[in-house]
Amino acid sequence: MERIEAELFTDGGNDAVVRMPGRRVPGVLVQGDSLHILRSDVAEVVEACERGDLDRARESAGLLLTDLDALLARYEAALGEHEIPRPY
Repeated sequence: MERIEAELFTDGGNDAVVRMPGRRVPGVLVQGDSLHILRSDVAEVVEACERGDLDRARESAGLLLTDLDALLARYEAALGEHEIPRPY
């Protein structure tokens, strides 16, 4: 394990916006349990598609998109607050 200093642009939370040393643009630190939930949500969409349950797949994908949109909005707000241009 290596200890480093990173720049924190939001509160610590489950989806902190941080910039690692040597990086120009910050990223989002996703906690392990949150990553597992995200993976499970994607798996639910895939499984519904495999079953041919497109209504369920659409619903699950919509919820996943809402969560990702919120994460992206938090990221973009942090960049804006610190006058950092978006990398996209």
